[in-house]
Amino acid sequence: MEGMRSIWKGSIAFGLVNVPVKVYSATEDHDVKFHQVHAKDGGRIKYNRVCSECGNIVQFADIDKAYDAEDGSRVILDDEDFDKLPAAEKHEIPVLEFVPTEQIDPVLFEKSYFLEPDSASPKAYVLLSTVLADSDRTALVHFTLRQKTRLAAMRTRDGVLVIQTLLWPDEVRAAEFPSLDGVEPPKEKELTMAQTLVDSMAGDFDPTEFSDDYQLQLRQLLDEMIENGGKKVIPAAEVVEGGADADVVDLVAALQRSVDEAKAHGGDKKRA
Repeated sequence: MEGMRSIWKGSIAFGLVNVPVKVYSATEDHDVKFHQVHAKDGGRIKYNRVCSECGNIVQFADIDKAYDAEDGSRVILDDEDFDKLPAAEKHEIPVLEFVPTEQIDPVLFEKSYFLEPDSASPKAYVLLSTVLADSDRTALVHFTLRQKTRLAAMRTRDGVLVIQTLLWPDEVRAAEFPSLDGVEPPKEKELTMAQTLVDSMAGDFDPTEFSDDYQLQLRQLLDEMIENGGKKVIPAAEVVEGGADADVVDLVAALQRSVDEAKAHGGDKKRA
């Protein structure tokens, strides 16, 4: 798909049929991105990965994952430990069964991905897509991404196969609210009036009819502030980002601390 990079390559196992595919993220966030700055001078706030034990800044390469058990013990896992876990289906999306679409509660849906055929002939891909569309059923599959296997729903959308990862049942909280206990059911007249209101507001769903007014107004506010200038707007030439320069600053600061400590220890020796 033009302009997008695939995040996974493998195949769908549909009975004895193998359907090679590429996977793409189907959604993206359109919100304006912000970062934190020092209100006084607009300098970007940096966060260092500091070890709570030794107080040193830790590089990503030296970071592992840990699980804290209920008894307080901590288990540290590295890449070798995760590699021992079953991952045979990492490059395969096995179809488990086909279920009526209406039986999948929307609350279970998590993230969506587009599937693109990845073979010289997309015949098998089109066959699977057509069968799903005609049967009004959804394929339940296993989808392993970033060492994590999820149950997922695979359906067709305008001829394109879409996978939507599903939450496991124990990941959905129980909706138990005492305030709903013993509430009197609606009266017939109330139901009739409510249904009349629903009918008067009925329509076909077209998401293009709606807009994110907050984001539109936010972008307008930013454009106006940039155009008008002022103390809250820092010209591009004066903005200093914390990339490689920040690392140099950190190094200089570390060297300066070393010099200061050396001087202090030197002074101690002289006094001794």
